[in-house]
Amino acid sequence: MNDTSATQGFGIDIGGSGIKGAPVDLGKGEFAAERVRVDTPEESTPDNVIAVVLEVLQQFGWDAPFGCTFPGIVKRGVISSAANVDSSWVGVNLEKELAERTGQHVTIVNDADSAGVAEDRFGAAADVDGVVIVTTLGTGIGSAVLHDGKLLPNTEFGHLYLHHHHEAEKYAAASVREEKELSWEDWAERLQVFYSHLEFIFSPDLFVVGGGVSKKADRFLPLLELDTPIVPAGLRNDGGIIGAALLAAERAAQAVS
Repeated sequence: MNDTSATQGFGIDIGGSGIKGAPVDLGKGEFAAERVRVDTPEESTPDNVIAVVLEVLQQFGWDAPFGCTFPGIVKRGVISSAANVDSSWVGVNLEKELAERTGQHVTIVNDADSAGVAEDRFGAAADVDGVVIVTTLGTGIGSAVLHDGKLLPNTEFGHLYLHHHHEAEKYAAASVREEKELSWEDWAERLQVFYSHLEFIFSPDLFVVGGGVSKKADRFLPLLELDTPIVPAGLRNDGGIIGAALLAAERAAQAVS
């Protein structure tokens, strides 16, 4: 890379349906070039997905440290759960695999955690102190918790059980609204149960709602009755890529300091 690598980072967002990547302006928290998206392979095994990640990097000619999200629990670069991709991911050290194949410093982070970090730095939570809970409503429900900007990783609130004896993401994810053809009002009633539960347990200072459906936040957020302010994600679906790039740049800098 040229010297723009000092002001730019690179993030890749692995999802159940697509793998997206882009260089990121680390000062502004926005894409430095148009992102690339490739469909997640139907057989979403580690080898198949890693091949796509390498393809995305190659399209930009990126040869510096980079970050990569994963839709599951990540502990020290190792994948510990894989709800929306092939089960063979569990136990894979994705950080090590990508570092060996690229020769670069790699940071792997849970996808919702990555989006949460980006929202805290550059998005809807940028000026908020205290406890911020970021949720992503999509195929499932992702979550990130930050306290004064410090991340508590791998919270997985989508797997909480609600008083209806439903797992939260099987009751209130955006995919459930589509599958059951729920009206916005009916879906909001389900979201009310979920967010009221989180509010009671954590007493947060702000809820931030991300995921593709956040583009239509005006259709459902005003229907919720909470004491905690709840707002759409400022970075929409770009937060995963931006957060991954930010964390990768910081950790790479720490490694050489």
